[in-house]
Amino acid sequence: MYLLLTKKLLNIINKISPILAIALILAVWQILSLTGIVPKFMLPSPVDVLLAFIGDFPLLMSHAKTTLIEAFLGLTIGTAFGFVIAVIMDRFPIAYKSIYPILVLTQTVPTVAIAPLLVLWLGYGILPKITLIVITTFFPIAIGLLDGFRSADPDAINLLKAMGANRAQCFLHIKLPSSMSHFFAGLRISVSYSVVGAVVSEWLGGFTGLGVYMTRVRKSYSFDKMFAVIFFISLISLLLMFLTAKLKDVIMPWDKKKNKNEIN
Repeated sequence: MYLLLTKKLLNIINKISPILAIALILAVWQILSLTGIVPKFMLPSPVDVLLAFIGDFPLLMSHAKTTLIEAFLGLTIGTAFGFVIAVIMDRFPIAYKSIYPILVLTQTVPTVAIAPLLVLWLGYGILPKITLIVITTFFPIAIGLLDGFRSADPDAINLLKAMGANRAQCFLHIKLPSSMSHFFAGLRISVSYSVVGAVVSEWLGGFTGLGVYMTRVRKSYSFDKMFAVIFFISLISLLLMFLTAKLKDVIMPWDKKKNKNEIN
């Protein structure tokens, strides 16, 4: 009975500790702003940020629609591209040796440095924005899937081959299922990258989008609105990561049960 109560208490503490930490940070932030230790024009209070968010909520939602469309298109193409690259690298060792260094190189160049070049080459439309999102999202997908393919049980693959299975059947029945957890781990990262990539690409040009809104309020020195859109982008990223985790639970219910058993 004592162990059961202790376990429940620990579970409650684990659940509320992030909320308490956030509340403490907001309280300290509010005190610093009210006492004037940090001037409001440098760091607006959480209340000011909340009021700015509520006041501009319809406008933020309008801009968010554009950003989410760009993020969804870029993420979809990036996921498909990452899957193809991972399959090619897994199938052909020479392709792995040739392509992998190039993939790593693409991630060492800051997106802020790539974005102006994409605008110069592709114009101010949606194409450079989607291209930048693809560049930032395909890498976690490709590497995650590649690790998943290579983590497949070799004995199971040999058993299927002994039963007359070809490469495609071994891939569909062994390698692909074993890579799903790795895929969703990479997808959670790519989902957040897609929103950030869309915002960064909108800084350089466009008429709508959260990046465009952020640029406008920054130039008008409306830092309360600046913080409001920053938190809004963070909330969107967290929501998309949460939905990705729920999608994994739907597609891989056995993995959720396995994790629960390990916790218990």
